[in-house]
Order: sequence, then structure tokens, then C-alpha cells
Amino acid sequence: MQFDPLLLAIAVPLAVAAAIFAGLPKRYSVRLAYVGFVAPAAIALWLWSRFPANAGEAYQFMSSRDLGLSLLGIKLTLGLNGISLPLFVLAGVVGLAAGLYAIQSGAERLKIYLALLLVMQGGLMGVFASVDVFFFYFFHELALIPSFIMVGIWGGRDRGYAAMKLTIYLTVGAMLSLAGLILIYHQSGAQTFDLITLRAEAMAHPLSVTAQKYGFGLLLFGFGILVSLWPFHTWAPLGYGAAPSSAAMLHAGVLKKFGLYGLLQVALPLAPVGAAHWSGVLTVLALGNILIVGIIALAQRDLKQVIGYGSVMHMGYAFLGIAAMSVVGVGGAVLMMVAHGLSVALLFLLSTCIYHRTHTFDLTEMGGLARHAPVLAAFFVAATMASIGLPGFANFWGELALFVAIWKFSPWVAAGAVAGVVITAIYALRAVAKVFFGPPTDAFSRVVAHVTPVDLRWSERVPALLLLGLLLFIGFWPRSLSAPLNSALGSLAPALAVKAAADPRP
Repeated sequence: MQFDPLLLAIAVPLAVAAAIFAGLPKRYSVRLAYVGFVAPAAIALWLWSRFPANAGEAYQFMSSRDLGLSLLGIKLTLGLNGISLPLFVLAGVVGLAAGLYAIQSGAERLKIYLALLLVMQGGLMGVFASVDVFFFYFFHELALIPSFIMVGIWGGRDRGYAAMKLTIYLTVGAMLSLAGLILIYHQSGAQTFDLITLRAEAMAHPLSVTAQKYGFGLLLFGFGILVSLWPFHTWAPLGYGAAPSSAAMLHAGVLKKFGLYGLLQVALPLAPVGAAHWSGVLTVLALGNILIVGIIALAQRDLKQVIGYGSVMHMGYAFLGIAAMSVVGVGGAVLMMVAHGLSVALLFLLSTCIYHRTHTFDLTEMGGLARHAPVLAAFFVAATMASIGLPGFANFWGELALFVAIWKFSPWVAAGAVAGVVITAIYALRAVAKVFFGPPTDAFSRVVAHVTPVDLRWSERVPALLLLGLLLFIGFWPRSLSAPLNSALGSLAPALAVKAAADPRP
């Protein structure tokens, strides 16, 4: 059988999860879990090193399997292009960090907890490796189901309500996006879910204006709910606040990018006229993410809620990049997605490390932790600087490209985006000051005095180093991602321009 690294990256975590569910003893389950989390990350990094910088929009490392569904136009077709590669790497690295942290977490029913995380990991690798739209959607649902269960069983405060709200919102979003995908498939006449064929068919025979407007609208609001587009965002901070750390890292860091990725890979190429029609609405909603949700983040006094609302806020920048409908905007959105995924996963990990030392997320009860835990403070400050967009971190390049695209799109919208940077700096730096600096409260001092060790253990430092290291690597060598991304977008731009300017059939 031919070696298929993409299939292996999906199959290994799913096979390990199946073995754990089948009753593998706990000590073997934990050892095997390392394989399930390390293998996808190693494969993703290896494929990244081998990906040709001049690949254009062509998919690399492709494979296809029938699975008995060919009569329905469905095949398990896997491949990576310059847009999916960065997110595939993101899924592998964040999954490894979340898995390493989960293994040493000491969670109740650890076997089942790890098995669910592995199912989530396998689904995430499948989302970004799928070239067939059916499996793109299928793997998202596969990854989504464990998140509901983990919030409901291992979640913290208000976990029951959070799990229910998460289920309702994300189910509605999934159904709307499914309706949009079915509409585009039906109207294309291609009789296949293969994305390459669908794009070729849309290029030769563009969808009608009506189909594009309705199709893109359904995908915009369906995917938008999944990404926490304002005002459909309220599930996200609540869900992340209640979710166990590893689940929050994977969901906020990776799974939430599914909707944006779907807009870039499916909706924008197949329905450019629809994208132009909805651009104004998307701009207003994205500014709602940046300004309204940002102001809400300023009002939070719970550390995890600050991170949760900040995560929702920063999705607005990626949406603005799509609304700008330019190569620079789309490229900036992809870079922003990767950088945001790494930094928010790191912040959720470190916030739990803080909680284990202070037994609280309440910022008003903290202060002076840097004296007791300088390494933890250094990591948290670095993660905060990354989220603000300081040069040297991956976030800077995503924000720079987005601001250039947004300025060309509308200087007034750019002014709102810049105001969001100021808001981010205020709530992020205030959180750093409250937790690590200033006079500690008496209750805080008593709690910290009974924690040993106060600073980060190596089992916590390793996953944090993975995330921070990749943030710095991309920050100092952005070309490692931008070269294949530019190649893919450069090849796609003329086709999109032709489709957007063409007079589609009535």
C-alpha cells in the first residue's frame, strides 16, 4: 500500500481513541496517547518542510479512496494547498500541546478524556486535509461532538448551561452551512463534492446571481455562528470558560477556524458575486466583533472570560480580511488564523496554570504572582504581547497584512480596526498587571504559600514552549508560511477576478 501521510495523520489518533474505548488498560492507554498526539504533529511539520513554495493553487500529497460512495459523487480525497497547509500545521501543533497537557492533568476518567481529545484531533486533521466538501463537513462534525461531551462532563462552573448553549448554537450554525453547501452543490450541476471539480465547473459556468447570493449568505451566517461572528458570539466565552483546558485549546485555537476556512476555500471561490453582495453586512458584523465585543472584554474581571472575549474579538479582523475581497486581505486572514490559534491556545493553557496556583480566575483577588512564578509570568507576558501583535510574533504579520487590505478597502473601517488594537492592549496589559504585578491580596498570598511548586513544572513548560516557539518561528521567518500561501492566492486571484467580473447566467 502506498504511503499516505495525510491519511495517517487522521487515522492514527482515531485508531488510538478506538483502542482506548475498546478497554485498553490505563497505563497502556496513556502511553499510546502520546503516539496519537505526536504522530499528526510530526507529519504536519514534515509535510510543511517538503511543501513546494511555488505550488500555486495545486494540491500536494494528494490521495483518493472510493469507500463505496462514488455513486453519490463522494470520495475521501485528501490534499494540501497553500491555504490549507498553515491550518493543518496549526491543528497538529496545538493538538500536540493540548494532548501533552491533558496527559499530565490528572483529570478524572483520564482514559475517556484522552480518547475524546484524540477523536477531536483526528477530526481536525481531516478538516484541513479534505479536498472533498462532504468529508470537509463530516470531519468537522466528528471533531465537534467530543467538545460538547467534554464541556458537559469535565467542565467547570455553569458547565451544563454552557454545554447546552454550545450545542444549540453550533448545531444551528452547522445546519445553515450544510444548507449552503447543498445549494451550491445542486446549482453547480457538477454531480460531485470534489472541490477541485466544483471550482473548475464554477469557473466555466458561474452560478446564477441568485444562487450565489443565497448560497454565500447561508454559508456566511452558518460558518459565522461557528466562528462566533457578532452578534452570534455569546456561546463562545461561556463555552471556553466552562471547558477543560485542553478542550478549550483545541476548540478556540483550531476548531473555530473551520468557518473562516470554509469561507475562503469554498464560499469565496464558488460564489464571488455573493461575497461582494454580502461584503457590507460582513464588514458591519466584523466591526461588532472588534469594537462591541472588545468593550465587553474590557469589563470582565474573570481571567478566562477576558481570554474568551478577546478570542471572539480577534475573529473580527479575519472577517474584515475576507470582506475586503483582496489577495492581501485573504492572506492576512489566514496568517491571523494561525497566529491567533497558537496564542489563544497558549493563553488558555497558562490561565489554567495560574488557576492551579491561585484557585481563582478573579482578577481582583490576584497580584504579585511574578515574585513566586517568574517563568509563568514570562510565558504569559510573551503570549499577551503576541495577542496584541508585537513585532517578532506571528500575529504581527497577520495584522499588518490585514490593516493594509482594510485601509485600501475603507479608511473608516481601518480606523475602527486600529481602535480594536488599543482596546486589546488595555484589557490584555491590565490582566498581566492584575495577576503578576502590584500588591497581592492577603487571600492570594495565603493560597500561593501552600502551592508547591509555584512556578511552572516541565510538564507544563513543554506544551507552552511548543506554542510559543512556533509563534516566534513564524514571527521571525514569516516566509515559511507566506510563500506557499502567496503562491496559492496569486494563482487563484485572476480566476476570482474573472468570476466576480463575469456576467453569470440569469
